[in-house]
Amino acid sequence: MILPEARKGARPALSPFDPVRCRVERDSEPSKKDRHMKTINVGPPGGRGSKPDMNELGNKAKQAVAGAVIALVVVVGGMMAAMGKLGVVSVSAEEVAVKMNYVTGNRTVVTTPGYQIYIPFLEEVFKFDRTPQKFEMEGKRALSHNHVPFLTVRAKDGSNFSFDELEIQYAITPGDTSETLDDSGPGDGFKRQWIRAYARSVLRDEFGKYSAVEVADPTSYQAARIASEDRLRAMLSDHGLELIQVICPKPRFDPDYEQAIEDRKVADQEVEKLREEESRLLNERERVLAAAKKEKEIEWQSLQGTLTKALLNAEQSQIELEKGADAFAVAKGFEAKAENAQLVQQAVGLTAKYTKEAEGILARAEALEKRGEVVVREALIAKLTSIDFTLVPYNRDPAPKRLEHVDSRDGALLMDDAKKAGGAE
Repeated sequence: MILPEARKGARPALSPFDPVRCRVERDSEPSKKDRHMKTINVGPPGGRGSKPDMNELGNKAKQAVAGAVIALVVVVGGMMAAMGKLGVVSVSAEEVAVKMNYVTGNRTVVTTPGYQIYIPFLEEVFKFDRTPQKFEMEGKRALSHNHVPFLTVRAKDGSNFSFDELEIQYAITPGDTSETLDDSGPGDGFKRQWIRAYARSVLRDEFGKYSAVEVADPTSYQAARIASEDRLRAMLSDHGLELIQVICPKPRFDPDYEQAIEDRKVADQEVEKLREEESRLLNERERVLAAAKKEKEIEWQSLQGTLTKALLNAEQSQIELEKGADAFAVAKGFEAKAENAQLVQQAVGLTAKYTKEAEGILARAEALEKRGEVVVREALIAKLTSIDFTLVPYNRDPAPKRLEHVDSRDGALLMDDAKKAGGAE
């Protein structure tokens, strides 16, 4: 580049920091390697020396300016690279980013892994760690912003207990990363501030609501843990953070108190075992009673069925007997009527018969009355005709004086009487 003063033949005013003059002065002192280079003396007008070559001077000036520009670009690029402001940034799967435009004020939350392009100095990309973080309360010294001394709680009854190892897991809420940037700043600022500020006070408040005896109870212990999680979750959500969980170990008490709690646990376990045994025995009793009741109900139903069947059989037998009795009564009635009729007929016949016989007797009696002794004799003769006579001498007299008749029925008796009488005479 040729200055206007050089075109007019005037002497250029070069400053000590002019690159052209520096190059010329450096070239005026040739080194051993560059002795072949021609020395150009750019002096004031009217000075001594040869006239400079303006074209060569202009080319060298251009080269010097270009080199300076390139050096400036390299330096600026190196500084931007060191600052991470080259216009391209990589967001990994374990990161979430916020792209901010300083001109418009717009913000874009980037949750997808990949490269993000932005305009340096006009835009900027802030990256945050989105992996779950662990805030540990352990030991007696603070080792980092996520590792602080153990938690000591004062119970409502005045006693103290502590948690030797307590862990709180939290992470950035990707959709609320812009709020995290406003409240915590870029980088790991969210790890150093909010969880450390809230955790100890919230845990002390919630666990301190219970006495040492109550906090040893798993029910109260879990209730305090859940209440702590709810409060921490609400507090952290205002700053774009999400609480994952609070992992609490069993509280640690004074050794004597620990032993008392252990003894009480053993006693409670014994009581629980006895209650379970009582419940088991009651259930067994109910089961046995139910089984016996069911068995007796089955027997009752069986007996009832048997009795019902026997009753039906008896009723059937009764019906059959009644029917048989009715039939027998009817038959006997008919037989009695038939026999009665027969007997009546017989009575009528006998009446007629004996009436006739009576009439015959009456007739004979009348005839006897009329004929008198003759009839008697006739009857006697008729009677004697049917009698066999055995003539026995009254005594063994060849000339008996009388004869007696002996009936065949009692002839022997009459003969004996006759013998006695004859012997007596």
